[in-house]
Amino acid sequence: MSETALVIGEALVDVVRRQDGTTDAHPGGSPANVAIGLGRLGRSVELLTWLGADAHGEQVRDHVEASGVRLVAGSDTAPATSVATATLDATGAATYDFDLTWEVPAEAAPTPEPVVVHTGSIAAVIAPGGADVVSLLADARSTSTITYDPNARPALMGDAAQALATIEQVIDLADVVKVSDEDIHWLTGGENVDAVAHAWAARGPAFVVVTRGGDGATAFVADGREVSIDAPSVTVADTVGAGDSFMGGLIDGLWSEGLLGADRRAALRSIDDQTLGAILDRCARIAAITVSRPGANPPGSAELGEG
Repeated sequence: MSETALVIGEALVDVVRRQDGTTDAHPGGSPANVAIGLGRLGRSVELLTWLGADAHGEQVRDHVEASGVRLVAGSDTAPATSVATATLDATGAATYDFDLTWEVPAEAAPTPEPVVVHTGSIAAVIAPGGADVVSLLADARSTSTITYDPNARPALMGDAAQALATIEQVIDLADVVKVSDEDIHWLTGGENVDAVAHAWAARGPAFVVVTRGGDGATAFVADGREVSIDAPSVTVADTVGAGDSFMGGLIDGLWSEGLLGADRRAALRSIDDQTLGAILDRCARIAAITVSRPGANPPGSAELGEG
């Protein structure tokens, strides 16, 4: 087994429109942001994505490689690089419009047997790439921990009920799920968040983490336990990339505790409350740093006082 993380999913250019009329463009995409977060925390990480051999694609490549992320060969064979436009409201919260396509490169050859495979957002949901991602995850379960963030994008995912049916297929394969309370509300039509999280944990994951923005987060463990943490108080610049930063911190924290890899699946399922709480607290610190500055810009170990 390789001490490498494989992240599968979209990388794109985010165009951000702010309330003051300014606009800027920078690389983004939920899975790419998770990979960058892991790279900045010192992890060996590969990104399997779908970029064009164009100026936007080169911008994305330079951005991820600057954080130590390696693009899997074949990831730059798309007809064009996708673009997402984020419009920020007065609180800094973002709504999105997308010009995006997603496929899994046919000739991609990532490092065999990564310790963890992560996917999220549209990668496992929209055609034609979604079915290929699910197949890759199913194959990886024999060697790797599977982590997942549904990171719902209503503008791309269409009917919520149909999206939920696909998302639950991925949850069934996952060892760890991170999801926002807003995503659960949209996907389920407003069902009780805690009840949904417990139900998802019962489908197979060791635990499901629900993030609640400034109200902290709760892990719903498969055995029925709940572990909650508060979020640090912070002045929000915007929320772009906050959940992705939290997700990267979650993978990194489990890695540090020796809980990744298929051979550690039983240990992961029996994680104690103190360990899980400490990991979540650190994730919340990472997300707080991200929201305190514009764009998806997760901190590295030095900013956390760890290196």
